[in-house]
Amino acid sequence: MAKKSTRRTFIKTVSTAILVSPALSTIRSVAGAQDTPPTPLRFTVASDGHFGQPGTNYQRFHEEMMEWLIEEKKGKGLDFVIFNGDLIHNEPEFLPQVKEYYDRLDVPYFVTKGNHDMASAKQWEEVWGYGENHDFEKGDCAFLLGTTSNVEGEYLCVNIDWLKERLAHYREKRHIFAFFHISQHKVTKHGIDCPDVSSLLESTPNVAAVFHGHDHDIDSFIYSNERAYLFDGHIGGNWGTNYRGYRIVEVDQEGKVSTYQCNPRAFIVNKAKL
Repeated sequence: MAKKSTRRTFIKTVSTAILVSPALSTIRSVAGAQDTPPTPLRFTVASDGHFGQPGTNYQRFHEEMMEWLIEEKKGKGLDFVIFNGDLIHNEPEFLPQVKEYYDRLDVPYFVTKGNHDMASAKQWEEVWGYGENHDFEKGDCAFLLGTTSNVEGEYLCVNIDWLKERLAHYREKRHIFAFFHISQHKVTKHGIDCPDVSSLLESTPNVAAVFHGHDHDIDSFIYSNERAYLFDGHIGGNWGTNYRGYRIVEVDQEGKVSTYQCNPRAFIVNKAKL
């Protein structure tokens, strides 16, 4: 656990409880955003499937995860799913195979590239139809998905020029959500320090939250300068939390953001009190 400092504070681990923090639940007053009617949203973030990892039952892991996400859609509904990196385990030929599982979902889904997604930029775009750094918008919210690795599996800081341009592009959105597989703060064992990235994220007023995978054993959240950094455990792999789960994020009609980590085996999905 990182030591407490003036820049960042580690917050307690929560598995199935709702997290509604001041930083998440407060509607930020951003130029242009206050006149935009809020768009209710509900989406899922899941990371680290490691499809193809030897010695793991990765096919069963993905069968179950897709079933759980389909049940989420049937229950309280989902607008989309984001798979936040390490979709596969090293070998690019697994990309089309894992895509077949994702295609079972009856909602849109998006992906980020992690350090075990050892595919070239060309291979990545051929499978997913977009580049390693990409973004989309839904209503008054924007979503940035950036790569934190390369074909060699090196740990990288997010491309700062791309991040600056996209944050500026969405400056009038009520909320921006950012998704990077590897933590850009060295507050977790497997994170890295990217001060330019963290400073930019923390100084952009309409960034509501930043999501990371990579640290399989973390399903909690971290604050740094009132910015929330969230983790969601893991889908697959051979280490991490003692359950395989995902994170739910909701934006209500007032624009307030809440989130909770879901352990499908610990309670009936969609029956938790919100």
